[in-house]
Amino acid sequence: MAYVLVLYYSRYGATGEMARLIARGVEEQGMEARLRSVPAVSPVCEATAEEVPPEGAPYVELDDLRHCAGLALGSPTRFGNMAAPMKHFIDTTSPLWLSGALIDKPAAVFTSTSSLHGGQESTLLTMMLPLLHHGMLLMGLPYSEPELLATRSGGTPYGPSHLAGHDSRLPISGDEKALCRALGRRLANAARVLTPN
Repeated sequence: MAYVLVLYYSRYGATGEMARLIARGVEEQGMEARLRSVPAVSPVCEATAEEVPPEGAPYVELDDLRHCAGLALGSPTRFGNMAAPMKHFIDTTSPLWLSGALIDKPAAVFTSTSSLHGGQESTLLTMMLPLLHHGMLLMGLPYSEPELLATRSGGTPYGPSHLAGHDSRLPISGDEKALCRALGRRLANAARVLTPN
């Protein structure tokens, strides 16, 4: 059965909650959503993660990506870019690039930041770059989604975003939730159309 992979890294939980909302939108369209995460990385030494994370979604494997009909990729922002654990995983996807496994599959991105102008849009844009190299078809959110014009927190045409606050404890707003689910629905519809029978 075709599925949309919702792949994320979440440090404090907000990006993981966004992933679950996007997955809900995918499932509202009658398509399976497969939630997967990536383990943390260490800047000082080689770290080994347990095979099963202590909480949240299972860790992703290349086959999850290889066989998906669509991809939603999410990460908190780190200095206007995706977090190192997500970048580390993306850097291991060369076999998929070499085989062209992701060409013409729809993809979208989402993020969470601690401040409103803390790099939401630059993180989303830079997360798109490796997906373009893979030949994926990028999707954002159209302004027909009324929350894009009403939001006082996160939300961009490049993809859903969340304002988590300086202590990373602000709840996901109603507008942010609606935009996450809208992206999931849009991605599922595109994946259904683009997946060969």
